[in-house]
Amino acid sequence: MADLTPFAGMEVEHADVRTLNAAVLANPDNYPAWEKLAIAAEDLEGGIGRNSSPQAIASVRAIYDALLAKYPLLYGFWTKYANHEWEIAGTEAGEMVYERAVAAVRNSADLWAAYCKFKSETCHDVDLIREVFERGAEGAGLDYHGTTFWDTYIEWEERNENPEQIYKLLGRLASIPMHQYTRYFERYRHMAATLPLESVADAATLQQFRTDIGYDGAPISTLQMERDLRGRVDTALYQIYVKNQGEVNKRWTFEQEIRRPYFTADDLEASELANWRNYLSFEEKEGNYERIVFLYERCLVAAAKYEEFWLRYVRWMSAQPGKEEEVRNIYQRASCIFLPIAEPTARLNYAYFEEASGNIHIARAIHEAILMTYPSHVPTVMSWAYLERRHGGADALDNALSVIYNHIESPSLDAHTRGVIVVEAAKFLWKYKGSEEDSRQLYLTKKQDFGGVGAFWIGYLKFEIDLPSRADIEHERREHVKAVFDEALRSCDIDVVKELAQMYMTYILERCSATEVQEYLKLDYQLHGPAPFQAMPMGAVSSANVTTGDEIMRFA
Repeated sequence: MADLTPFAGMEVEHADVRTLNAAVLANPDNYPAWEKLAIAAEDLEGGIGRNSSPQAIASVRAIYDALLAKYPLLYGFWTKYANHEWEIAGTEAGEMVYERAVAAVRNSADLWAAYCKFKSETCHDVDLIREVFERGAEGAGLDYHGTTFWDTYIEWEERNENPEQIYKLLGRLASIPMHQYTRYFERYRHMAATLPLESVADAATLQQFRTDIGYDGAPISTLQMERDLRGRVDTALYQIYVKNQGEVNKRWTFEQEIRRPYFTADDLEASELANWRNYLSFEEKEGNYERIVFLYERCLVAAAKYEEFWLRYVRWMSAQPGKEEEVRNIYQRASCIFLPIAEPTARLNYAYFEEASGNIHIARAIHEAILMTYPSHVPTVMSWAYLERRHGGADALDNALSVIYNHIESPSLDAHTRGVIVVEAAKFLWKYKGSEEDSRQLYLTKKQDFGGVGAFWIGYLKFEIDLPSRADIEHERREHVKAVFDEALRSCDIDVVKELAQMYMTYILERCSATEVQEYLKLDYQLHGPAPFQAMPMGAVSSANVTTGDEIMRFA
């Protein structure tokens, strides 16, 4: 953020900006606070302009840069920023902001219209201006609601008094399914009837029409020939119109359900999310690569914070041959800009993508970056450990365990998270080192640190229960399970005790002898009967306190 130190002549105004700035710093996800901050900054010294103080200009720039780094899809603020820079520092500064803007929001018809209008007003080179318009047509030309851009383009060509260029534009529009397509087609058809035939159709097309008409060199008036050829042209154009009308009709229902095509920080309605899913499925079935990509990009303006659409996009793109860089670009945008760190699935998938591409160092860096901001995300810890196991060479297991142990000992994590990581570490030792005893020793070493952590004890008991059964050591197995259960009952709160008891009861029925069914009945009574666990001192429900059959009957 900016250095917002008050300066002479605007202490009160600047103090308001400082207050709003502090609110944003306290909660960077508070979009309304960002909006208020930007508006307040614009009003500094009665409105930012060329004559504003350097401090005020620096503050506005810093605020806009921070806002648009956080929310790069706010095309309205990009336009405001570019206009401010144009006013403050001139044409080149304004154009630089517009270039940043269209790089961030490439498919915004309104943004491209604003940029093209700016370019046409500040530049006198027709070729340079048309180049910007063509970039806009490539970026936003397929937008169903792209009339703002196309009208701007056509109006500029009208000022150039170049009807043939306008006709070409209208010809492009005739095949794009979009709102107000009939308005463009009617003008296209009218121009086709007034321009010279050589401007309406190319020589090969006109020759084909002559052949179709049957003109074989017999005398025919030029007027009659032109009338016949124009009739053929009109028929061909109308066929284009009918085809495009069909394409519009197929998309009309989906378009009607898009209530919010722009980005805001608010959630989308469930019905609108469902409509995006259905619309994407439709375009995918249609199979036009450009239209599919454009619809995904439109969707990811309105639904930028929804991980499911980024993952869907990248999976679809991955299925297209030769699109590795496009896949990487989608992952980077999702991971580095749009998705909150609390939803790390896309980031982890990005790490797997880079790993599969041979970029192991990038895959490691992605895991490390997630954990720098979200250190309690155990799946990322274990994903990193498994990455090291796959690529650690001779030291694979040691490298993997090092990752896990570093997080077990991390002072920044709470006891619950570290307890969960201990459970995962024990599984890792058992699965990949093949050492039951090392896993048990880890639990024994750490149990004093996690006395009341339910996840630790549930994992510990499950580990002992899941060990494979063997007749020669089954009694020893039974003693291990019993010891963990007894100690867990003395350590955990009632909700965890109930879960542990249910696990232990299932174990009794599946693995223990007939004489121990009495223990099952006692636990069942204490779990579900009129004297539940919470009415008894913790630990009183251990297997050491099993009653006789007569005592159980008296409970009943």
